[in-house]
Amino acid sequence: MRLVPIPEDKYDEYRLGAIFDCYKWDPQFKDNNTVAKYALVLTKEEYEELVFLTESMDKETIAAEEYLNANLDKAKPLGLARRLKKDIESMSNYDKTKHVRLMRYDFHPTIDGKWAVSEVNSDVPGGFAEASLLPKLAKEIIGLDDTYSVKCFGDILANAIKTKTKENGTIMMVHCTCFSDDRQVMQYMGDKLANMGFKIIYGAADHIIFKEGVPYSILSGNECKLDGIVRFNPLEWVTRIKPKKWGGYFSTETMSCNHPIALFAQTKRFPLVWDNLEKAGISMKYWRELLPDTKLIKDYKKLEDKSGYIYKPVYGRVGEKIGIKEACEEGEYDKILKEVKWHPKRYLAQKKFISKPLEGINGEECHVCVGSYTVDGKQAGFYARISNVPRIDSNAADIPVLIEGGIN
Repeated sequence: MRLVPIPEDKYDEYRLGAIFDCYKWDPQFKDNNTVAKYALVLTKEEYEELVFLTESMDKETIAAEEYLNANLDKAKPLGLARRLKKDIESMSNYDKTKHVRLMRYDFHPTIDGKWAVSEVNSDVPGGFAEASLLPKLAKEIIGLDDTYSVKCFGDILANAIKTKTKENGTIMMVHCTCFSDDRQVMQYMGDKLANMGFKIIYGAADHIIFKEGVPYSILSGNECKLDGIVRFNPLEWVTRIKPKKWGGYFSTETMSCNHPIALFAQTKRFPLVWDNLEKAGISMKYWRELLPDTKLIKDYKKLEDKSGYIYKPVYGRVGEKIGIKEACEEGEYDKILKEVKWHPKRYLAQKKFISKPLEGINGEECHVCVGSYTVDGKQAGFYARISNVPRIDSNAADIPVLIEGGIN
């Protein structure tokens, strides 16, 4: 794995191309540029290893969530919201052949030469356009030949949706309509699906109602039955606002990407059910090898040796509020400690892995996270980010992933 710089005299062209041709509408976070000045190159061996590990973990995750869906009493350690009890119970009709299951596993290289996984984005992983278009643009700008391969995530996801949705049907792209960074994700996929002949509607969660499990758009000027739903609203957000008649979403047989079954693995409490899963004959071998030891705060406090643990929010996203002291901004770590003290059930303690940085062209340390997608159980591409600190959060930059050598 190595960093290949975007030529300095071509970087402005690259960044503009990212914005106007690659749906990268949010090229900055606060004062930080979030379009990396590098491409990340994986060797063929690294690529094949990540494909194997990703698909192995995904097999375990899918088996786990289907078992938990059929044995809800075993899911109690996850601490799922009580207000969702009836909705979760209505998922008993879940049929994976009717829905598109999308996940992204976040891998980090470590100083011992192995990989560590920080989480699975089981519910609504992002980075669609960055994973699909930036690698092609970077390859062209840098001037790399065809020995460098690109795996287009967007093509794989769009084709999966196409196979499970009525031909020329209507799909709603559900997202937080007030956020441009959410819209760019949906716009990219919506444009791809529209080119396949689907009618695309862009709306929010409260623009859908369910009648006997069938979704209907109530968006002004677009009132109609829906043949598919592509959701980018995190499920815990949707359930907080609880739109009228949204409960039917949990039992709908209309194609959904992602179906609410994603909530079992989305919570960082997922490791707390592994013992129950293994007693039922479901292997969690790869999860145990790749995810650092995770404990409830109350159990962490009982440890004689508490060194080497960090704090993670149960429903954190994009690295927010992860308590890595050396990676936190001024005053942030103390705020996290206070939150852990006053709201211990909102956090977990997790053994810290030591990220192995790559070296930049000026000798700077660059920490990377390689997000590896799956679509219906198969590895489907990469979304990577790079940071000058060992926490990959909103300040990190998006970096395209290229594979050295041919891919299968």
